Amino acid sequence: MTHPANQAFTDGPTLHDGVNMPWLGLGVYKTQEGEEVIQSVKSAVAAGYRSIDTAAIYRNEEGVGKAIRECGVSREELFITTKVWNEDQGYESTLKAFETSRKKLGLEIIDLYLIHWPGKDKYKETWKALIHLKKEGFVRSIGVSNFQIHHLRDIIEDSGVVPTVNQVELHPLNTQKELLQYARENNIVLEAWSPLMQGHLDQPVIARIAEKYGKTAAQVILRWDLQNGIIVIPKSVKEHRIRENAGIFDFELSAEDMAAIDALNENKRFGPNPDEFLF
Repeated sequence: MTHPANQAFTDGPTLHDGVNMPWLGLGVYKTQEGEEVIQSVKSAVAAGYRSIDTAAIYRNEEGVGKAIRECGVSREELFITTKVWNEDQGYESTLKAFETSRKKLGLEIIDLYLIHWPGKDKYKETWKALIHLKKEGFVRSIGVSNFQIHHLRDIIEDSGVVPTVNQVELHPLNTQKELLQYARENNIVLEAWSPLMQGHLDQPVIARIAEKYGKTAAQVILRWDLQNGIIVIPKSVKEHRIRENAGIFDFELSAEDMAAIDALNENKRFGPNPDEFLF
């Protein structure tokens, strides 16, 4: 029997289109299709998570869909994100890719659909397809991923429609302050992928802060995101880690500790630079 999630797990920002999105979700990047992803999602839901983030390119949408059906929690309680991959960009091909994702997930409606990367030159057409999907009621909310300020300006000027969410690589070594400022000014919520720096957690400053609060380095980083108004989707396939990552709602970092984490920024990316990831 899965317990109902406490308010901490369902709490989150109201996006500018009125949709509510949880602060914390489970990312399933590099989680194997089949048993691994099914167990990972089920463990997260049992731990209270209500938001799951997948993508066409992760090739595990079917497993996520199966876990959703078997997890014992009603569909209405869950928030499901998926993304259109670069090769499927363009108006018609995005609509086709969406239909494929929807079938694999076994869902009537996707809560949040994102353009995975700006890519080369089709993202404006892709964005128009997302606008259409939202108008038709197939998607509750539409956003982007890995968009820089110039990409965001481009689609907003072209379409007049502002994305609700921009999911980007964001962590203490890549704080993205300029992008965060732009997002706040335009009512776009930032969501951090690889919030835990792909395991590079050995930062003395963070270790010191973690000790002070009796928390882990991961919990401190996720709390720092939360206090910056950033949604987080840490990925894990280990049940104890999934539960541990959720222990971020019962403490608050001081302004001084927030500033100390901000000061770690090196503009360091562990993933590709969106301006160079062109195909």
